[in-house]
Amino acid sequence: MDQKVDPSATAPQAAQEHVELSTRGEPWRRRQRSWRTYVATLAGLAALGTGGWWLHRQFTHVVVTDARVAADMVVVSSRLPGRVLAIEVREGDPVSKGAVLVRVDDRESRAQALELQAQLAGVPLRREEIEARITLSDRQTSSEIAVQKANVRAAEAALAAATAQRDLASAEHERIVDLVRQGMVTQSRRDQTLAALETARHGVSSAEASLQKARASVAQAQAARETLNVLNRQRAELGPEEARLRAARSRVQLDVEDRVVTMPFDGVVNRLFVDKDEYVAAGQRLLMLHDPARVRVEANVKETDIRFFRPGKTVSISVDALPGRTFEGTIERVGQAATSEFALLPNPNPSGNFTKITQRLPVRVSVRQVDGMLKPGMMVEIEVATND
Repeated sequence: MDQKVDPSATAPQAAQEHVELSTRGEPWRRRQRSWRTYVATLAGLAALGTGGWWLHRQFTHVVVTDARVAADMVVVSSRLPGRVLAIEVREGDPVSKGAVLVRVDDRESRAQALELQAQLAGVPLRREEIEARITLSDRQTSSEIAVQKANVRAAEAALAAATAQRDLASAEHERIVDLVRQGMVTQSRRDQTLAALETARHGVSSAEASLQKARASVAQAQAARETLNVLNRQRAELGPEEARLRAARSRVQLDVEDRVVTMPFDGVVNRLFVDKDEYVAAGQRLLMLHDPARVRVEANVKETDIRFFRPGKTVSISVDALPGRTFEGTIERVGQAATSEFALLPNPNPSGNFTKITQRLPVRVSVRQVDGMLKPGMMVEIEVATND
């Protein structure tokens, strides 16, 4: 049989149970309210502290957000035209100083180098030939001059003998002429002495002619010796010619070396502008490089804050790509003109309408690279204290 429950009997019991439950939950609610109050108090204190810290930083520090990591971007080009035979690197490769980057066709330069080397090899042979001709000409002209001088001496002796014979014949003729006047000798004897005198005179003339001929032969032999001077000048000209050939060979060798483009410093390849088998002109850019160990920060500082940036002052650097990392830098240089002064299009403001805009000045900050984390172009923020 089902047991029936009296509603009038259960109502007081339910009320009593409700009171007991309310009494048991009251401490929990008090603890919960106390915890909430504690949390709210801590949150308020944290917000107050954060706000105070923020206000303190606003009054004691300057933050510049218009700053980037920068480096010297070096564009490597070929000094000579030619076809690209090989590209030994790829974009992003770290390359050591002296490593080969690009090879340009150097066959023509090598052929010119071989041609100049052959011409240089012929210079010593030409020098030996000229020296042999100098030696031979010296010996020949020396002996010829000696012979002709001997002929001159012989001609002088013959002239002296002919002159003495003529003087003797003249004296004899004069004596016979006196004897003919006196009638002591015949006229035929006078004719004989006159013929002997004429013969002696002709002998003197012949001896003088022989002497002049001998002297002319000496002058001719001495003139032939001038060939030595010509040969000596030819030998002397070989020195400058050899120097010219060596300079030309060095220049061609330099062309050969410059057709192998090497790394100028330890760095990283940023961009490649050519492909293999492409023909490049002289001065055409091939690669773009930079040294990751030599990075800096370039910032544009408001003119109202530039007074806090002085060379040698320490700044704090935070990088957008590296949250939580802070770098320390030193101000190297403060620009002496606002960036607007270098604009390609000047703003003369001819209308007369003027809106004052805070100008910015460039500031360079040195920073130490850490494991290649700082890369050119990264956005950074620099912070500097306003006090000394």
